[in-house]
Amino acid sequence: MNLAHTTVLLWVWGSLQAFEIVEKENIFQRTPCPAFLMFDNAAYLADMSFELPCHCKPEEVSAVVWYYQKRLGSSHTKVLTDFDGRVLTEAAQVRVGSDMLVRFSIRMFSLLVFQAQPEDSGLYFCGTRKGDYFYAYDVDIQSGEGMVATFKDQGQEPFADEYHGSLHVFTTFWEWTPCDRCGVRGEQWRLGLCYLQSPDLSPRYRKTLPDVVSCGSQAVPRKLRAKARDHTPELLVRSCMVPCKKTTMIQKGVMAIFSYVSKVGSQPWVPQVPIQFHQQRLGHGLIISCPGARPEHAVAWDKDHQYFYRTEYLKGVNRSMRVFIDHGNHLHIRFTQLSDRGIYYCWLQGVQIAGFRLGVTSRGRYKASFSDPETRSAMELTLIGYLLITSVFVTIHLCRCCGYLFRYCPNFAP
Repeated sequence: MNLAHTTVLLWVWGSLQAFEIVEKENIFQRTPCPAFLMFDNAAYLADMSFELPCHCKPEEVSAVVWYYQKRLGSSHTKVLTDFDGRVLTEAAQVRVGSDMLVRFSIRMFSLLVFQAQPEDSGLYFCGTRKGDYFYAYDVDIQSGEGMVATFKDQGQEPFADEYHGSLHVFTTFWEWTPCDRCGVRGEQWRLGLCYLQSPDLSPRYRKTLPDVVSCGSQAVPRKLRAKARDHTPELLVRSCMVPCKKTTMIQKGVMAIFSYVSKVGSQPWVPQVPIQFHQQRLGHGLIISCPGARPEHAVAWDKDHQYFYRTEYLKGVNRSMRVFIDHGNHLHIRFTQLSDRGIYYCWLQGVQIAGFRLGVTSRGRYKASFSDPETRSAMELTLIGYLLITSVFVTIHLCRCCGYLFRYCPNFAP
């Protein structure tokens, strides 16, 4: 390729980039900002990540600033960006329980919130550094605590709608996820969040349907929100069966040949997916996460050739479960035993992507730390036991003192 061809290609590439930037700017030119600030209602489950686009802005504004208020008119407003609108956070660095100011990012004028928590519910404003707002959201983060799972294969049905006069409380379900496994029986599920319908909602909040918003919306008066408090999110689960893609089947066939050859000692064993090794001390808990998975994804777990189906291993199905899957798709192993040794495979959106080889040892010293939940639980139990013993000791001695006074000092009047 000569110099002339190279120059032409660079000019064409630069023209395309300029065209792309102009198109993105034209989006804001074609979307006028409302004269009266309205709030778009959006609902998510706890631990989910979501994006809030700034759908409109004045043409002269080159950078936006995002603000947060717990309630409309609150005197405490959080500024979620620097005043040039530049904040970038990697999702892999975010941990559950991190502060809100650590769990967000700004990309192309949109606000991204990672690992959202119920306390993140509130009002989000897109505006300028001077405090002028031109787009806003009413975000409702519903807690997964108390979520009810419904298994269609067992003939179970979702919650019935609730009616309290003109108030209608119901569950709105998302689309079914893909089958979480291929080639074998899998499961798929759909998430249901709490919504309500009432003519008494605030008109300042934009609704998808007439008089319908999520149960935790700021548009709902406090007296109505109390009536919908017991309507928890739901999880609808059913079985599915889908074939694997041809590339996956070919890869499995090649791996089967490698495994056969390895048995006769000619070649080492080659795993189908990347395997990570972890050594766990006997009797301590362990939580395993699937790489790249989020709560809204279809995730499945296997141990060697044993399938962990949600009908048996979902959190809350049996309170005495030692091994279970939570609503964030994490695999929990409480009080690790020697029988827990093996390879745990993780499926993401119907494809097996990773494995975790777990070893359990009873040797070695374990360094206690207050960041360890088991250490904190042991300290809490020890403190509670000490307080109970102390209260019993003090009560016994008070009773003995009172008996002594009444017996040997009959004229004593307290």
